[in-house]
Amino acid sequence: MHMGMQSRQHRISSWGKHVLTGALVLVFLILSGSQNANALPAFARKYGLRCSACHESWPMLNYFGQKFKDNGYQLMNDRDAPIWQNPGYWPVTFRITPIWHRVSVGKVAVDQGSGISRITTSGFDLSGLDFHTGGTLEKNFSFYVLPSSDPTAAFHFETVMARLDNLFGSPWLNLKLGKFELDNLLSEKRILTLTGNGGIYQLYHFIPVGDGNIFGQMGDNQLGVEFLGHSYDDRTRYSASLLSSTDGNVNMPYGNAYTGFFTASQAFDAGKLGVERIGGYAMVGQAPTFYLTTGGTPIPGAGIGNKSFSREGFVGQFYFGEHFDLQVVTQHGQDSAWFGQGYGDPIDTAGAPNNLPGTALPAGSQAPTWNGVLFEPHYVYSPQLIFLGRYETIRMSRQATPGTASNLGNISTYTLGFRYNPFMTSRAGFAWHNEYNWLHQDGTGPLAGLNTTNVNTSEFLTGFDFDF
Repeated sequence: MHMGMQSRQHRISSWGKHVLTGALVLVFLILSGSQNANALPAFARKYGLRCSACHESWPMLNYFGQKFKDNGYQLMNDRDAPIWQNPGYWPVTFRITPIWHRVSVGKVAVDQGSGISRITTSGFDLSGLDFHTGGTLEKNFSFYVLPSSDPTAAFHFETVMARLDNLFGSPWLNLKLGKFELDNLLSEKRILTLTGNGGIYQLYHFIPVGDGNIFGQMGDNQLGVEFLGHSYDDRTRYSASLLSSTDGNVNMPYGNAYTGFFTASQAFDAGKLGVERIGGYAMVGQAPTFYLTTGGTPIPGAGIGNKSFSREGFVGQFYFGEHFDLQVVTQHGQDSAWFGQGYGDPIDTAGAPNNLPGTALPAGSQAPTWNGVLFEPHYVYSPQLIFLGRYETIRMSRQATPGTASNLGNISTYTLGFRYNPFMTSRAGFAWHNEYNWLHQDGTGPLAGLNTTNVNTSEFLTGFDFDF
């Protein structure tokens, strides 16, 4: 989980002003010289489509791209089965991003001076590396595999799933099995932002301060099975998933617990404004808080004492003509009082409490609850150039321990940026990416006696985001 704390009082140096001026000039030149864009890698090579057919801006999907994905990466024509493709065709894409970024983290505990300091670092860096491969094994048998690494080349499987599409000839019945992204209408895996705090949706990963529930993170790919259905025109969609309560970790490290994730949405034609979509989601599950031990050490897979948690909210995608759209997500979250007191994951979290027999919660303990909202507007000047923003805020409505400051852990974050694609062909994609993120969190100062202090972080990033 990426959570940060960074500063509202960030001064732009004279050097920074020159950079900003240069960037604005370059944006002006881009606006005056934009050209039509072509297709994206992998699937585009198969079907020969233009990028604007599936993407509002790479990698964010538009209405047609969502329908293509819902159909199991198929256009529902004779070219879907791989037997009809050139034998040399291999649906693989890699993606990595060399960057320069400046990160400023407020109120870090240090040994010198007053004991706390702001740490500011800048330099050239790399993102992780993604290898995407997916498509059809035969018509209506689709797959997706994504080995992914961090910047040090430590790999894991981000996605591994196989899918049966259009069961009994109906788009209302599709079955997916494996590790996959949850059916969030606003996809974090196709997010347009790249900074440490702006490159995720905080709403999808929020955990109250002191809470031990790692299992309710909607932004993490999960292990399970999903039923998905949609109308022929994809205006009506639903999904229902049964997931292992492991936050996507393999080898069943926790115990016998499951989580359900449910979505439904309806799109409608608003005339000149475009196709609007509204929907809702609910994540309802249980996870262990009590682990059998050997020599005092929790045994992997031996979790019991399941406690409940939930996340639910509203989702909207609203278009206001050809160029502007606004995406909205709300959330109400609740964890068991046991999670609120830090129980949940002693396997990976050293020193975490274990709900052993005879354990009693502190007097007055209650289930923590919170509410949040996310607004993400986009201005798509052309398929090559998009301006984007985001505002997220999460507010605690009930703390796990009575007497705790009501605002402890509250988050507010802002993100601004733009992406310019000088070209996009059926072989490759390239974007010049620029982004600024600022995040504020209440009451998470690092030293004893400073728990009521607020912490801010900020990051500016520029880089070349490319795939092939």
